[in-house]
Amino acid sequence: MPEATGELRDGSHIAISRAFDAPIERIWAAVTDPALLQRWYGTWTGDPASGEVTLAVTSEGDTEGSPLRIDECRSPDLLRVTTLHPVFQWRLALELAETDGVTTLTLVQDFDEGDDVSSIGPGWEYYLDRLVAVETGGDLAEVNFERDYFPAQQRYYRDLGEAMTF
Repeated sequence: MPEATGELRDGSHIAISRAFDAPIERIWAAVTDPALLQRWYGTWTGDPASGEVTLAVTSEGDTEGSPLRIDECRSPDLLRVTTLHPVFQWRLALELAETDGVTTLTLVQDFDEGDDVSSIGPGWEYYLDRLVAVETGGDLAEVNFERDYFPAQQRYYRDLGEAMTF
């Protein structure tokens, strides 16, 4: 069973990292190219130059999607976005760095007081492990949310949420 790896950063941010034996450009493409993103998460449509696209989490059956604002895009090492879902607005960053052929991807979410960190954190662990599986030739069927992530990691993330300062 995968262990929770998220770390509290700056009081109200959770950072979750994965390392890949791959060049930074390959991992950047895996998280920004809609065809490659769809392999493990979802896809987006629209013109990113406009500052907004529509993101559909197709791995969860979402076919309509919801708006996503691109706050900063600095290829190949930083993408900051805000989800514009009618129910929730999440501020997320993907930070990439390459050292000696190993690329580290860190997903950072900025939480607000009252956000359910205990369910959101395990979800990101799950999706990042799906990315690892796709990039390493693993079996996506072996990455099981209900069995390995939620509720297994719920307490870990609840504790991180309780340690947050706003």
